[in-house]
Amino acid sequence: MTEKKLPIPGLIYFVLMILFLYLPIFILIVFSFNDSVILAFPLKGFTFKWYEQLLQARELLLSARNSILVGIGSSLVATLIGALSAVAVTRHHMPARSFFLGVSSIPLVMPSIVLGVAMLVLFRRVLDLDLNLWLIATAHVLISIPSTILIVMARLADFSHNLEEAAMDLGANYWVTLLKVTLPISLPALIAAFLTAFTTSFDEYAMTTLITGTDTTLPVYLYSLLRFPRRLPVAVAMGSIIMVVSAVLVILAEKLRELGTTRPKKENEI
Repeated sequence: MTEKKLPIPGLIYFVLMILFLYLPIFILIVFSFNDSVILAFPLKGFTFKWYEQLLQARELLLSARNSILVGIGSSLVATLIGALSAVAVTRHHMPARSFFLGVSSIPLVMPSIVLGVAMLVLFRRVLDLDLNLWLIATAHVLISIPSTILIVMARLADFSHNLEEAAMDLGANYWVTLLKVTLPISLPALIAAFLTAFTTSFDEYAMTTLITGTDTTLPVYLYSLLRFPRRLPVAVAMGSIIMVVSAVLVILAEKLRELGTTRPKKENEI
């Protein structure tokens, strides 16, 4: 079959969209190698000193470690809850299914700042807890669950019930079938859900800044560096690393999601 070429207006629109989305990121990465504390053109020279200073910035690296720990912990919990919820929705006659999906999707459309205020009131006024990384991870689970449910649901809806029924016919109970058939087949989607949740947690700022205690996360710490002009290039260097790593994780998650939802072609479809 002959592939249709993209029309000229569509090609122009595509190029403009790519420039609009990625030109600021490219410029930020370029400035991370600029031999000047002033982020302006023309560039003063090429240097790696900002990345060298980054390796010596103890508080910055500590906040990065906090973000990684919070991201891993919250993503594991969100993926587990999302997977179990997806199984309940797609494999069972769950009562009020539409209502459950609607409620679980609220964090996707609600502004993060509103969720942050709600979490702050809950943690401080209602529960009277001291703000710490555990509470930040708990809040990040809330905003990550909707995406994990949708990703795993897409995979579960794509393969036949016959495999599970065959396993049960051979003597496996429900839980053995779930652990040895359903979840292994859904593994690419589970990994994609984890990576998506981790990226969401690692990059979250608006909600996190309201519930941050003495231990801060990387986005919050980076924003605080904007008050010190001479530290700005170090923040730019770290921001460049975050953007590149986040882009890699998002692309990897999308590839895994496609791997988990693509059915093999039948002979008459080839």
